[in-house]
Amino acid sequence: MPRSPTPRHGLARVLSKAGICSRSQGEKLVHEGRVSVDGRIVRDPEYPTNATGHRLAIDGVAVQAAERVYVAMNKPRGLIVSASDEKGRSTIYDSLAEAGLPWLGPVGRLDKASEGLLLLCNDPEWAARITAPETHLEKTYHVQVAGLPTGADLEAMTTGVEEGGDLLKARHAAVLRSGDKNAWLEVVLDEGRNRHIRRLLSALGFDVLRLLRVAIGPLVLGDLPKGQWRRLSNEEVSALRR
Repeated sequence: MPRSPTPRHGLARVLSKAGICSRSQGEKLVHEGRVSVDGRIVRDPEYPTNATGHRLAIDGVAVQAAERVYVAMNKPRGLIVSASDEKGRSTIYDSLAEAGLPWLGPVGRLDKASEGLLLLCNDPEWAARITAPETHLEKTYHVQVAGLPTGADLEAMTTGVEEGGDLLKARHAAVLRSGDKNAWLEVVLDEGRNRHIRRLLSALGFDVLRLLRVAIGPLVLGDLPKGQWRRLSNEEVSALRR
């Protein structure tokens, strides 16, 4: 029986899967004529390529799959989750500049005003598994709101609220503590839409004062200092993969 042909993917995707750059960065490298396949410059990011069957090079240096690196970071408020920003604002990569790490991409997002646990890695398949909606991986947030939510408000959060054409809801919502004018909530999501929690609470009449992600699945932020990062253990990487 003849062997099945080795699957091929677009050149930019192959570079990304090797863990050396993002797919968009790979496309840029190819368009700039910096990538060769079997000694020939290729400028088509979708050029059918096999990582093991072709010799790939960037600027004449052979491409080798990077060591897989998985990092947890305590993202401070005010940083952009992006490799660069057209407005010149500070990004999470400013905190990683002196770390000596290979290229890492964010696993999911936290907006500029949000803080807490953020994962980064150079393993696109692992990242895709964590962010895939069908996995329903729970993410836990502590949220400070202006006002004092009632039991009916918390029930509405888990039942769901229509906003902007989306049904926004939380898997779990509870009051952690409250004062005279504001409260801290624990909110658990098993899906994630753009600005999900902020939109959900706004639809119920509450302004978000702080939003902190404290856990992704079994991985907790713990006492990791703000702006700092650490490598995940093999056990943590496996637990998130499951």
